[in-house]
Amino acid sequence: MPRLPRRAALLVALVLTSFPAWAACPALPVPGFTLPATRMAVAEGRPVRILAFGSSSTEGFGASGPLATYPARLQARLRAALPGQRITVVNRGRGGEDVSEMLARLRRDVLDAGPTLVIWQAGANAVLRHMDPAAFRAGMEAGLDQLREAGVEVLLMDSQVAPRINAMPGHHRFEVILAEIAAERHLPIFSRAALMRGWEHAGLANTAVIGPDGLHHTDLGYDCVAGALAEGIIGALRPPTTARR
Repeated sequence: MPRLPRRAALLVALVLTSFPAWAACPALPVPGFTLPATRMAVAEGRPVRILAFGSSSTEGFGASGPLATYPARLQARLRAALPGQRITVVNRGRGGEDVSEMLARLRRDVLDAGPTLVIWQAGANAVLRHMDPAAFRAGMEAGLDQLREAGVEVLLMDSQVAPRINAMPGHHRFEVILAEIAAERHLPIFSRAALMRGWEHAGLANTAVIGPDGLHHTDLGYDCVAGALAEGIIGALRPPTTARR
């Protein structure tokens, strides 16, 4: 049987591949989003470098080791889905940082790395530090301006649902701000908060995905996040369907 050309084989894999989450993760639909630049890179067989940018839940606090963090689990899932495609997920999370501190290292840790796609997770430390919502918005806007000027595709990610965050007054404001920024700039957003509320509604206890510190994910939490995120990215990488006449 003749082998498919590499590009055609990749497109077939994209259409046929799905991501069954780990058995303990509720099988919830992930809202679709678009990643045209990343999709084009995959379709053309070019290397794809995804950079996970954020604070402690990106770095992986609470995980049993580096391979249990969400960026590591995401890389494993994407490589399994796209055999032969050169995909790297780089972890540039740093615990305890708010948006202003992330901006200070945006050039060195993000832009200079030449990513195809940046997944920017933010909001939790803004809540915990009682950050002015206007300053949070301004910082996010400034960073997104730099990423846009560099031609980098961006996927936003909001905060986890966790007891220490929920205990803070006005914690929903930062989730709303990220959703507003995404809508205004026509950027995709992966709402971890909405996903986790769905898990709870489906019967997955918050204590199973958030550790004893009441803030950071467990290994299961990181893997469930990676599974849902991989499903969304794979959906965004599928070739657009052509409407029938």
